[in-house]
Amino acid sequence: MTSNARSSDPASAPVRLEEGTVAPDFTVVDQHGEPFTLSQLRGRKVILYFYGEAGTPACTGQACDFRDRLDAFTEEGYTVVGVSRDEVPAIAKMASDEHLTFTLLSDPDRHVHGLYGTFGTKLLYGREVQGVIRATFVIDEQGVIERAFYNIKATGHVAMLRKRLGLAV
Repeated sequence: MTSNARSSDPASAPVRLEEGTVAPDFTVVDQHGEPFTLSQLRGRKVILYFYGEAGTPACTGQACDFRDRLDAFTEEGYTVVGVSRDEVPAIAKMASDEHLTFTLLSDPDRHVHGLYGTFGTKLLYGREVQGVIRATFVIDEQGVIERAFYNIKATGHVAMLRKRLGLAV
């Protein structure tokens, strides 16, 4: 897959991927320590979501919302994949503790975050800080971004996404 992303350097200004852009390909490890390459999901629809930190209340709540509504996504052919900066032990613990049955990916060097523009300056309680910019990408069977949602709220996001995709509520 190719990308219009300008840089994968996490220190650079974040890119913003737009609808119609080919989703940048990458290879990282999942919660089992196994390699995962996005392009291996070619032919399937993908919901790729970026969250801040495994085990925190908002991120755990968002993951559990995906878990609890996973059937609605899979029945429509979507594969859900979560990405964080956490190391494998942290995402493995969250997956085990919360009985998550979808893939979580470890991106501690923020390479994937750089490709997708999901790390940079954001407002947190009125202050500018560097951190994960919570985002979700809906990718079609050809690997093209159909929808890109940046700066989302964890609470209610899964319900909003289901509504926008026309899935059963």
